[in-house]
Amino acid sequence: MNTTALHGLLDYLYGTLSPQNMRWVADHLIEQADKVEPVELKRYTMDEINAMLDEAEANFEAGRGIPHEEVMRRQKEKIARMKSARHAMA
Repeated sequence: MNTTALHGLLDYLYGTLSPQNMRWVADHLIEQADKVEPVELKRYTMDEINAMLDEAEANFEAGRGIPHEEVMRRQKEKIARMKSARHAMA
């Protein structure tokens, strides 16, 4: 499920379920999540990490990155939209 769909679902649930029903859903989601087998994380060597960093730096120098300031601006806008949507539902 992508982030947009998840936020839409959460907004719908906040607007339609009572707090008791939301707690029930949350408890069952947690129960199901605990049943999922854990994903084993890959351990990287220092050579692999350095290669990934070199690739990231090359991408940034080639203009294929997003500056920190732009990422932060987008996040602040997203948070403001989410707060506005929640206030509109209240």
